[in-house]
Amino acid sequence: MNSGKKEKFRNDEAILDIGDRPQFGHWLVLSIQHLFTMFGATVLVPLLVGINPSIALFSSGVGTLVYILCTNAKIPAYLGSSFAFIVTMQALMKADGYPAVGQGAISAGLVYVIVSLLIGRFGSAWVDRILPPVVVGPIIIVIGLSLATTAANDAMLKNSNYDLKYFGVAIFTLLITIIFNMFLRGFSSMIPVLLGIICGYLMALATGIVNLQAVAAAKWFSLPAFNVMFINYHFKWYPAAIIGMAPIAFVTMTEHMGHIMVLNKLTKRNFFKDPGLHRTLFGDGLSSVIAGFVGGPPTTSYGENIGVLAMTKVHSVWVLGGAALFAILFSFVGKVSALIQSIPSPVIGGISFLLFGMIASNGLRILVDNHVNYELKRNLIITSVILVIGIGGTYLKLGSFQLTSIALATLFGIVLNLVLPVKASSEK
Repeated sequence: MNSGKKEKFRNDEAILDIGDRPQFGHWLVLSIQHLFTMFGATVLVPLLVGINPSIALFSSGVGTLVYILCTNAKIPAYLGSSFAFIVTMQALMKADGYPAVGQGAISAGLVYVIVSLLIGRFGSAWVDRILPPVVVGPIIIVIGLSLATTAANDAMLKNSNYDLKYFGVAIFTLLITIIFNMFLRGFSSMIPVLLGIICGYLMALATGIVNLQAVAAAKWFSLPAFNVMFINYHFKWYPAAIIGMAPIAFVTMTEHMGHIMVLNKLTKRNFFKDPGLHRTLFGDGLSSVIAGFVGGPPTTSYGENIGVLAMTKVHSVWVLGGAALFAILFSFVGKVSALIQSIPSPVIGGISFLLFGMIASNGLRILVDNHVNYELKRNLIITSVILVIGIGGTYLKLGSFQLTSIALATLFGIVLNLVLPVKASSEK
């Protein structure tokens, strides 16, 4: 491997650290692996809302590059379409069309930007106080396990009457990926997810669950139908969009910080301090603002890609940047975009069983590595509440504003950590 500029600190456990640049051929394959991993979720959101998937692919690639730039290329993360805004976006699309959704996406991004500026001015020392290991570990576990239902639905191809052949493809994909991850050596050991998806796709073809009609009908070059703010339509204020989507930004911020915690653990760094939480939030927010201007949904960091980082130990930001460039390129190549969209859900579900589990396992590692004492009642209480609220799917809905289970679990964990004494009266 050729390396880029070395950093003062390195994670010796990583095959490729954050600043390392792979050889060109390896770089392409590693980046495509991340592209395949995020593709399903990134295009699913616009399909559910009624937005052109190519625009979402384009905005996710541009947003990721902007994020890398804003964080001084110090954080290996990929930004894709956010699921947190789906319900509100669907309502806005029915009422006012995309102009309202775009304005809402911009307003949500601006909330991130404003918060980042405040943190940049007043500091982020509070993060260590409100998010100690006993809170962080369970939250990361929740982030991974809360996606378990999504993985299971994909594996069984929800609404298919749970045909065994779909589950068979998912399990085959899972097992072959585990085998690749455990026994391959050299460069091939860094792309078990990509190899697993390819083998799973071939199995899906053999079982007849792949629809290639869209691939055959797709054009080689297809310009995404951008909905550019101020150009494609006259500007108009949509207060309902701003009121409905801006507050959700505070919810996705908790998920954003959760992902940063996972990355801190994986890379053995503290991104809250360097490059700083203000930079990570600013990059995430600016990405959503750009997405809103070109016609895409708001973006957020992706747990799927973090799972790939955990599995492969390839943490190079060059690889994530390459994935972003491929996303932009493929948004203009109709055949390639259609081919990737043709990957059936059971293949993605089989991969997700492993990737989402990897995220949850890193939460367990935080608890173990920090020697969290569960003989203390406060630690048991905090962990128990976070896990049940988060994994149980509890949510709070007030009008068009919805507080997700992860956000609620985080909120309860933070409050309990701040108010509960170190020891209960019976432990003193």
